[in-house]
Amino acid sequence: MSSRSLVICDQEEGYAAAFAIFLTKKEELAFQVQVCDSLAQVTEVLEEHPIDILLIGGNYPVRERGKLEAGSVFVLAETGTVKTNPKEVAVYKYQSGEAILAEIICGCSKENKTEDLYLRSLKTSQVRVIGIFSPVHRSGKTSYGLKLGQEMAASANVLYLNMELYGGIGGYFPEEGHTLADALYYSRQESKNLGLILPTLVKHMGTLDYLLPVRVSEDIKAVPLEEWTSMIIQITEQSIYDVLILDIDEGLKDVYGLLRLCTEVCVPSARDPAAEAKLLQMEGEIHLLGFDDVRKKMKKKELIK
Repeated sequence: MSSRSLVICDQEEGYAAAFAIFLTKKEELAFQVQVCDSLAQVTEVLEEHPIDILLIGGNYPVRERGKLEAGSVFVLAETGTVKTNPKEVAVYKYQSGEAILAEIICGCSKENKTEDLYLRSLKTSQVRVIGIFSPVHRSGKTSYGLKLGQEMAASANVLYLNMELYGGIGGYFPEEGHTLADALYYSRQESKNLGLILPTLVKHMGTLDYLLPVRVSEDIKAVPLEEWTSMIIQITEQSIYDVLILDIDEGLKDVYGLLRLCTEVCVPSARDPAAEAKLLQMEGEIHLLGFDDVRKKMKKKELIK
């Protein structure tokens, strides 16, 4: 697969060089990045090959920018407003690299130009979708899921999604960052390119990638199975991840249908009569509702003595 040509041209050379380094460190990006310090240099590049994406400083004259032919043009604005040509998209210059990249991907998505933005790993085996689920409260489910993810991330690309109604932002997870609600939002878009935008949404816990849980439980209480399915398919088919860990809340709609999407289900529990009774009740319910295939995937994990 050929790389997309991305050119950065800004009068602030240090900025252009720093953003180029940021992009080249994104191993999943299929970009060939070049830095130019003048419009004349951009013209020289165009004489050699087409430019798929051009990031250009807003201080360059609008008329001169308009003479440059590129697939998509993003103008780096130093303030809230900048004059643009009809085919240009303004992007605030002094935000995080992740935020700028997200705007580039969203802009290309609107123009149906997202093909080959990311390298597609040639997956030789099915992505493992591991569900973490338990009817036993305070079973250590979240800490178990995070520990499992960190261990697996030592040798594979792993994404952890906390799908609990009250996932504990400020406890296990930091206050700031994109949440599961953002992933659902992008998965619902007509372009169906969540896998492309995902690297700009995730946070990192060592080598483990994760998204924050939702801040408002109502955001996911009534999400239908079809939407969860679409999100999971986009992640497994479009992203670099070999393992997807889903920390699933019992209060989600059609929760057994969601567990059916998993290749395996870990069930944290405690070694006490009350916990055993809850597990037996759950297994009986699963059989009654016709989800015996889900029960066969389940592996009990006793975490609390």
